[in-house]
Amino acid sequence: MNKAVVFIPAGVFGALAGLFLVGLLRDDPDALPSALVGQGVPDIAAEALPGYETFDSAVLREDGVKVVNFWASWCPPCRAEHPALMELAAEGVPIYGVNKSDQGGDAAGFLEELGNPYAAVTVDLRGRQSLDWGVVALPETFIVDGAGVVRFRFAGPIHGVMESTIRPELEAAGR
Repeated sequence: MNKAVVFIPAGVFGALAGLFLVGLLRDDPDALPSALVGQGVPDIAAEALPGYETFDSAVLREDGVKVVNFWASWCPPCRAEHPALMELAAEGVPIYGVNKSDQGGDAAGFLEELGNPYAAVTVDLRGRQSLDWGVVALPETFIVDGAGVVRFRFAGPIHGVMESTIRPELEAAGR
């Protein structure tokens, strides 16, 4: 038997331990990195939600800080974060909603029941827009600056991090 074979398990263990250590020493080990941060917004070519104003990526490149929120009526955390979105909208923060995979009038019913915080809404029936934006799970919220550059991404409902994370990131983006 080759004596070098004896060191293979120790080498594999050492490599895995190194990877785990790097993960533990990150600034925020709970954060999900996004390739979009620092990049221009991807194209939005989703379908209009009947009865609601729609938008495209050109709107996201206009002056002013804005929020893009991916949500669905079937998503319990989306329902939980909705009052926080309503609060931001009442403060004048433009929020653009991308509804993911809702069928029929479910998305409209959700907005009629809970209120509409969105300046405009599109529907991503096939999930293509979500993939382009790197959405992992709903809800996900992106902060976009006045040049159309994604400055921040938050995966999960924002209602518990409004003061500690969302408001400071809005200010950092130029709001």
